[in-house]
Amino acid sequence: MRDSVPHNQGDVVKALILAGGFATRLRPLSCTRPKTLFPIVNKPLLQWIFERLSKDGIDEAILAVNALTKFYIKQTKIPKQGLKIKFSVDPPKKPLGTGGPIKKAEKLLGRSEPFIVLNGDIYAEIDYKKLLETHKKTKALATIALCKVEDPCSFGVVELEENKIRRFVEKPARGQAPSDLINAGAYVLDPEVFDYIPKGKHISIERDVFPKIVEQGRLSGLIIEGLWKDIGKPQEYLEANKAVLDTIKNTKKDEKTCFKVNSPSALDKDVSIGEKSVIGPYAIVGRNVKIGKCVSISNSIILSDTEICDYATIKGAIIGEGAHIGESAKINNGCVVGDKVKIKDKVQLNEKTKVCPAKEINF
Repeated sequence: MRDSVPHNQGDVVKALILAGGFATRLRPLSCTRPKTLFPIVNKPLLQWIFERLSKDGIDEAILAVNALTKFYIKQTKIPKQGLKIKFSVDPPKKPLGTGGPIKKAEKLLGRSEPFIVLNGDIYAEIDYKKLLETHKKTKALATIALCKVEDPCSFGVVELEENKIRRFVEKPARGQAPSDLINAGAYVLDPEVFDYIPKGKHISIERDVFPKIVEQGRLSGLIIEGLWKDIGKPQEYLEANKAVLDTIKNTKKDEKTCFKVNSPSALDKDVSIGEKSVIGPYAIVGRNVKIGKCVSISNSIILSDTEICDYATIKGAIIGEGAHIGESAKINNGCVVGDKVKIKDKVQLNEKTKVCPAKEINF
């Protein structure tokens, strides 16, 4: 059952999901899917987002996307979880940054109620009800969800006093961060914020808008306590999957099998595994994957419809959808193999090798 968010009867609580980026750091995987559709423990990231928004009583999700991402999302047919889904499409060949898409979606968002904005490339266990309540309680123009990290320099960093943000510094130099609290990629905005963003321009809300709101003393923050993971790079994507896997512990055990699955691991539907194979720990295997005999897979993500032949070894790697890994092949730490790649028998990929989609590797 959906929990309700306190709001006036008849008002619709809306969320804008920023999902228009091109995920260049996640190539070759992002050559064939947008970042928001990357699977996290065999479920698209966007589905995780929809589920959490619905659970917290959000009524409508607006996806700020480019035309290609809209196509991919519609093709994937993610369950809507009771949400009303709309699209706001960026103009072709003219990215709008993180602020421009908010202005472009103004008519869809409306000016009657505060709304949520969140990055579509982050797995975050955020209590959106609490974020909205904090926003209304502090009477802020914007309220940012915050989380603590060991190295804040790659993010927007804040100085927080009670619920008020006194400073906001986007990607500070090493040693110059005002705290270890970063922008968690989700915030509540009052419709007045539209007046801070020019129409049709590439605007960074972090660099161009938040500092102005800080100067006016109208930026508040709420520290979140749940799991938070950025998936911007292959290693971060792998670590995010492992972290979520730790929270759900869904390894299937069957004492009658002639192979071994070490916990924690996750096997999707219709996975076949040959005798004497060892899967896991931290193996995430997608739907319809065929695994031969005497195969070893650990600390890795295997996307759907892939075939892994006898005696292959995959350690610390990500294997794309519909790939073929040949007999006795060895895929080492940090390797990323794109969709529909064919790795021939006995091929060994050195650490951190990336293979573009549909390539054939036979050396």
